[in-house]
Amino acid sequence: MTRHLSTAVPATDPRLDAVMLRYDIEAFNTAYAETLDEQRLMDWAEMFTDDAHYVVVSRENYQRNLPVGLIYCENRGMIRDRAFALKETAMFAPRYLRHLIANLSVGPEQSDGIIVARANYVVLQVLFDRPDATLHQVGTYYDKFRRTDHGLKLAERRCVYDNLLVPNALCLPV
Repeated sequence: MTRHLSTAVPATDPRLDAVMLRYDIEAFNTAYAETLDEQRLMDWAEMFTDDAHYVVVSRENYQRNLPVGLIYCENRGMIRDRAFALKETAMFAPRYLRHLIANLSVGPEQSDGIIVARANYVVLQVLFDRPDATLHQVGTYYDKFRRTDHGLKLAERRCVYDNLLVPNALCLPV
């Protein structure tokens, strides 16, 4: 007796889909940290959708739903302008930054294609003329990702920092 294999494609396991989505966002965040650590700011700007929002805001303002932040960009054009200004015109002491991103949680992809995620971040800073690293900023990324023809992009990243005091020169993005 000959058995015929079914030509129907089995449905994917939703757990596997969730693992793959989490992997995609972990890989994105790793590339994001590397891009900022290497100060490739124009490449950083390309990690956002055209209509993206990028905000760096205190926890206090975030909890009170106040939009005022240290950095506020309403679209990729504004993000590019900030990257260009930092790269070409800004004057600040040379430094190394190291971004650590952890404790990622990812929601399912919504019907409109948005993926909501959250992760904690720590940014360490080493100034060229100082022997030690300092804690530059610690907080949480509240993200909305969107799939594009060029992979995942950030439609929104709200960097909510916990520091009571922020160094008087928040030059580079977090």
